[in-house]
Amino acid sequence: MCGIAGWVSYASDLTGQTETISAMTATLEYRGPDAGGVWTSPRAALGHRRLAIIDLEGGRQPMAAGDEALPVMTYNGEVYNYRELRVELEALGQEFRTSSDSEVVLRAYLQWGPAFAERLDGIFALGIWDPRTEELLLVRDRMGVKPLYYYPTPDGLLFGSEPKTILAHPEAEAVVDADGLREIFSIVKTPGHAVFRGMYEVRPATVMRFSRDSASEECYWRLEAREHTDDLATTVVTVRRMLEEIVERQMVADVTVGTLLSGGLDSSAITALAARVLARKGAGPLKAFSVDFQGHETRFQSNVQWEDPDTPFAIEVAEHVGAEHIIVELENAQILDPEVREAVLRAQDLPVSTGDMEYSLLVLCRALKERMTVALSGEAADELFGGYTWFHDREAVESDTFPWHHPFEKAGGIGALRAVGLWDRLGLGEYVKRRYTEALEDVPRLPGETGLEARMRELTFLNLTRWERFLLDRKDRVSMAASLEVRVPFTDHRLVEYVYNTPWAMKTFDGREKSLLRAAMRGVLPDSVLDRKKNPYPSTQDEKYEVALRERMEAILAERGPVLDLVSESEVRMLLDAPVGTYAMGGPWSARAVIERLIEFNTWVRMYGVRVEL
Repeated sequence: MCGIAGWVSYASDLTGQTETISAMTATLEYRGPDAGGVWTSPRAALGHRRLAIIDLEGGRQPMAAGDEALPVMTYNGEVYNYRELRVELEALGQEFRTSSDSEVVLRAYLQWGPAFAERLDGIFALGIWDPRTEELLLVRDRMGVKPLYYYPTPDGLLFGSEPKTILAHPEAEAVVDADGLREIFSIVKTPGHAVFRGMYEVRPATVMRFSRDSASEECYWRLEAREHTDDLATTVVTVRRMLEEIVERQMVADVTVGTLLSGGLDSSAITALAARVLARKGAGPLKAFSVDFQGHETRFQSNVQWEDPDTPFAIEVAEHVGAEHIIVELENAQILDPEVREAVLRAQDLPVSTGDMEYSLLVLCRALKERMTVALSGEAADELFGGYTWFHDREAVESDTFPWHHPFEKAGGIGALRAVGLWDRLGLGEYVKRRYTEALEDVPRLPGETGLEARMRELTFLNLTRWERFLLDRKDRVSMAASLEVRVPFTDHRLVEYVYNTPWAMKTFDGREKSLLRAAMRGVLPDSVLDRKKNPYPSTQDEKYEVALRERMEAILAERGPVLDLVSESEVRMLLDAPVGTYAMGGPWSARAVIERLIEFNTWVRMYGVRVEL
């Protein structure tokens, strides 16, 4: 994986602008610590940071197709079918100088033009400058695994893997308006929205074309509603076969590949299948990494989200599949460490949204990076197969909003936002409703489908195109902050297409969540793991963590930090007065979650020099 940067100007000569494009590229050094490069021309400048995965010596970028009259590319990602594409391209007369997947992507563009994107199977974000037409192409993978942002200027465009790359350019400003604040605090990830004013995110499965006089956007893949004709037995076998093929394909690399293992069904399935791939090749054992908190097992209390600790199940899975299991045990001090918290905030360019989970994820990824460069993870299984509680809560299913807002409200999160005035001051209720209505308009529907099946199709689409994109972005940003590439087999577009169109009755055929996936993995994983209730990513239950957060909030109040331009001291004190570790504001950890968000918002405004304009 890598980081990319670019600048196009139709009114200036960029040939001598090495310093500016280098500064933009330098913001991505942790995404690509192995090599870096810049390329300039009169109309365009490109930058690249490389994390070497395939063809460690030959895949350097920006990559030129030939002489100065031919296209130049800066590319981030992995194309899993690059070997097959190379054979096809060679048969068509394309000649190669390296063994990298990067050159396959560039030659594919030379051969097929902008239509090349639909031939790529993988996770990627790229920019191609074509001097022949003075046109820039920005392309993103189907599910939006790899990030890509752009910022129109009066005479051209800036782009980069992350907002910080664009903000390093003197023409870009870190300004956030009311809609940007609404995106931050409403648990909504609107496609194309980038929070910073004037900046946009390239939508998944999209080719954007920019020229001197025009700009266009074309979607090269989208979910479609299709009738599912396979019976249950065939569907189970098909899901199993697809996952086996996907995992094997995604383990292709010239470096060590491991897994992230929580002990839940999704990560355990990926770990088991990956271990089988290595065993067939005689290349094991697989390295599987888990995270835990010191004293968590004895301190743990079950609640609506977490039924039992993860670690015992992760140990069982690792033993069952013959993996080398490494547990990264964390102390409060590690996830409260200012360096870790600043690194996570810089990685995401925004205030954290899931609290200590993001900090523990960075520490975990850093531990993985000491042993490997690539890891497989289980993201997207819950969205596809119906794993979350909100798929099975009648009130959430019938609610007229994003389904994940229902448990957030039940846990007191909306009450806590109201307590500090943000819910009403920012009009979050109206904003969420507007975005929800827009999302429903995009749902691909099957003619004649009604009732529960139609509604569950809607919820699955909302989860895949809104909630999952937030999780994918978090995983990419935090893992790449540790220079670790994370691949996500459950986002393979063929699997997504197949399971999206599988009837809800099949996905819950035994009356439980993720019935279809559990059936597909029967015989591969221990029954104890297959029959375990879905748990989210682990979070500390140590009350000392919340006490430390409250102390930091008190310090911010004492120094009159910039967050007080958003909320008043008296409103914050309503949260601080709530008892530690109780069901404050109507739900577990709701006060803690909002306190943490306000602390990080305060840090973010200072660190990025954000100007808030309401």
